[in-house]
Amino acid sequence: MSPRESEPVTVFLLKARNSSSDSSSASGSKGSRLSPQDRTRTTSKILTNAKDTGIHPLFQKKKSRDLSESEPSTSALTPTQSKKRGAGDPSRFMNSPTPSNTQSSKRQKISTNVSQAAPLAERLRPSLLADFVGQAHLTEVGSMLMNSINNGSLGSMIFWGPPGCGKTTLARLVAKQTGSIFKELSATIVGINEVRPIFEEAKNALRLTGRKTILFLDEVHRFSKSQQDVFLPFLEQGHIQLIGATTENPSFKLTAALLSRCRVFVLERLSDANIEEIIKRAVIRLSPPSLQTSEIVKSEPSPDDSFDFSSSPCPPTPVSSQIPQPSSPPSSTPIPNGVIPKSPNPTPLFPAYPHFTAAVLASITSLSSGDARAALSLLDMVLSAPKTTAEEKLIENLRRSVSASYDRSGDSRYDMISALHKSVRGSDVDAAMYWLARMLSAGEDPLYIARRMVVCASEDIGLADNHALPLAMAALQACQVIGMPECRINLAHIVAYLAEAPKSTRSYEAYNRAEAAAKSDLTLPVPLIARNAATSLMKDLGYAEGYKYNPDYVHPVHNGYLPLEIEGQQFMRRPGDTSGKLYDEVALKDWERERNGGKEWEGRSNL
Repeated sequence: MSPRESEPVTVFLLKARNSSSDSSSASGSKGSRLSPQDRTRTTSKILTNAKDTGIHPLFQKKKSRDLSESEPSTSALTPTQSKKRGAGDPSRFMNSPTPSNTQSSKRQKISTNVSQAAPLAERLRPSLLADFVGQAHLTEVGSMLMNSINNGSLGSMIFWGPPGCGKTTLARLVAKQTGSIFKELSATIVGINEVRPIFEEAKNALRLTGRKTILFLDEVHRFSKSQQDVFLPFLEQGHIQLIGATTENPSFKLTAALLSRCRVFVLERLSDANIEEIIKRAVIRLSPPSLQTSEIVKSEPSPDDSFDFSSSPCPPTPVSSQIPQPSSPPSSTPIPNGVIPKSPNPTPLFPAYPHFTAAVLASITSLSSGDARAALSLLDMVLSAPKTTAEEKLIENLRRSVSASYDRSGDSRYDMISALHKSVRGSDVDAAMYWLARMLSAGEDPLYIARRMVVCASEDIGLADNHALPLAMAALQACQVIGMPECRINLAHIVAYLAEAPKSTRSYEAYNRAEAAAKSDLTLPVPLIARNAATSLMKDLGYAEGYKYNPDYVHPVHNGYLPLEIEGQQFMRRPGDTSGKLYDEVALKDWERERNGGKEWEGRSNL
């Protein structure tokens, strides 16, 4: 390199060197002009170092100064200087926490406090999809949901199911499985103004990082139709993936435009086996580590087991095989009425919780009604109770803490009234009484049931028993006057009467046929013979001309009452007319076996 070419580089490097705080450059000739020979030697040395390290000198990290060289020792200071030095000596803070460590510990403590304040169901949510219990039709290998996750074509979806069936947990695990950004909101406390920023963040994240964003919106049915329409353009363009959770029927609560952009997955109520497995896993996780080993029975995992518990806090073997089952009565001891007598000292399922017995587990499973959140809440009550609590008292307290789940505005109400109506129509008085009791015990309005029975009296009993409708109206009036709880007797009376009464739908079916004919053409004119001739002008126009007044005749007479276009059509079937009815030998034999005591139906000879 010629001196002309190296001159700008040398000056630039020397300026950078003079601006640093290195002690070697600060001593001696700081700020003095170097001779051309010294400048050339300095430049050659810097370039040589850069060549050895492969990093330009401007970007090399400066070596830290030696404390012994840069700072005088405290022994060489005067007493006054030593006192002042000791006040600011960083060595006296070596054993004390730094501000950053203090803030980190505070944040960790706050996070711990928040997590400990969460309900047991929230603290014990599974962190892996393999640990998810229940909904095998969605989580098993080869299911539509799993195939969508594996293929990267998840899309937007709606989880529809009862409370506590795993909608929120499954949404979180799906987002974790796909590596997507997860945002969680509840439609009960947020509005569209809180949702719009997430749309922009999702669009930017997809553009910059390529990661998709999953927005989990709990209780999505709480949004109005106009609020639901805000999601449409972002779902259409793929900027965000929506997972909505709802306990209501999406067909009624969500707009058709939103449903066309989402797939609906139905989550069923958890079975008793699922609830038991969830409870046992929870108790194992909550047990002290010293007692967990005594609860586990070493066994080889089943090759058919589709779950992977390798990274789960639960042991790798199935939970049901880890729990010592209570001893059954000896086979030689007769069991009266098939009921196992209670042992005076019930065998505990877990050594850490001796009051948690098999009977308590069965009670929790029954009272939870397939709701995992409710089951874990009941479990929390049991585990927090004194370990000396008697089994009977514990079960009684559990029963008193649970109320029947019944929503007058939800699908369960209409499902139950439909079951009651169908039981009456099918002449199954036992099933009708059960659904009546279910609804009244859950707090249903008795007038709602009575009004339905009035409809049933005309729709299903009809002309087969003309006393059904007056009796149903009397039951409705009795419910209005008397009220609960006494009016339950009146409802039981009318339900039993209608269920055992003969059935006929002739009038109901006749109206349906007539309605179809009327809707086909609403402009058909009334025949002149059937019109009312109130004035002389109407008589001159031919109104009521040729009409035969029926009471004037001792015999039947004919008048044309229907429009000419539909004259001759028969809407009301004659008694005994079975045209249009089905005959199914398999269904008939099934009824004879299940409801008629195996006897043949007496109406076989008339067919």
